[in-house]
Amino acid sequence: MKLSWQKTRLNLKETFSIAYGNYDFRDALLISLSHQNKTGFGECVAINYYGIDLDDFILKLKEIQLVVENQKIVPPKNFYRFLSGLNLHAFLASALDCAYWDLYGKLEGKTFSELNGFHDQKLPESSYTISIAPIEEQIRKIKNSDWNCFKVKCDGLDPENIFKILATGKKIALDSNTSFSDPDCDFLQSNPLSQNFLYIEQPRPIGEYQILDKNKNAVWMADEDCQNITYLEKLLPHYSAINIKLMKCGGITPALELIREAKKLGYKVMIGCMTESSVGISAGIAVSQLCDFADLDGANLISNDFAKGSFVERGKLFLSEKPGLGIELIS
Repeated sequence: MKLSWQKTRLNLKETFSIAYGNYDFRDALLISLSHQNKTGFGECVAINYYGIDLDDFILKLKEIQLVVENQKIVPPKNFYRFLSGLNLHAFLASALDCAYWDLYGKLEGKTFSELNGFHDQKLPESSYTISIAPIEEQIRKIKNSDWNCFKVKCDGLDPENIFKILATGKKIALDSNTSFSDPDCDFLQSNPLSQNFLYIEQPRPIGEYQILDKNKNAVWMADEDCQNITYLEKLLPHYSAINIKLMKCGGITPALELIREAKKLGYKVMIGCMTESSVGISAGIAVSQLCDFADLDGANLISNDFAKGSFVERGKLFLSEKPGLGIELIS
């Protein structure tokens, strides 16, 4: 097996504004695993609020390259056990894990669904992200879009205007990226109108979720508050939904376990994304058939997608029928 990598830059179609800052691009690392003339692809991106440094990842890849290349072709879950012993950041482990799932399926001539025995391919609808802006501009973008489901970014709560978004008649979720205060959260969960939002994501800074009561009106969804399977039990009184991102939890393999355990505990599950090319989005769509919600618009937000595979069109998810994750690079 051959391991290679390449730094890329994903250019956003328009400035992306969230509570953490404004962004015109994201740097990414494309991972390739090759064997017998087949190549699998994975991806991770540099997200500043996660402290990601792709140069550190490249140094780690150089360190582990030989041991990875000497690995035999085994089922993906066995390969992930091997990865777990290499002390990798979750983002880098995810890129390698997804690349291996893609490669293994291509070598076996089977899709991800076939490898896992998934027969009911009912896929959720993806939301489209609306950046932070005055409420009138956010409403205008929603009304002018041919998507049906939207995730509206907030930087703090505007209680006088927030419910105006619901008048668009579209499916609306809110994402504060930790910018809501305790009084903001209490206002939302005490107001019956909040039941009309699909969910309200990561309202408070990490670990400061005690004000949240999942038995009130708001459907609270944990993002940064839920990093892996060990977080599920303690979040249960506060959140009724979780956002699983493959990079955040370490890849497809741990995501499958996380989804399974979250469902046992009664959580609704969303498969989310960062700013990603069709490499990362194809991996997310493969997992989406197990989820209640999807937020997989990452490749739709960039102007220089360099890959193809599964894709999203006006919110509808289209799952590739090609082996592995169906990922191909655009030459």
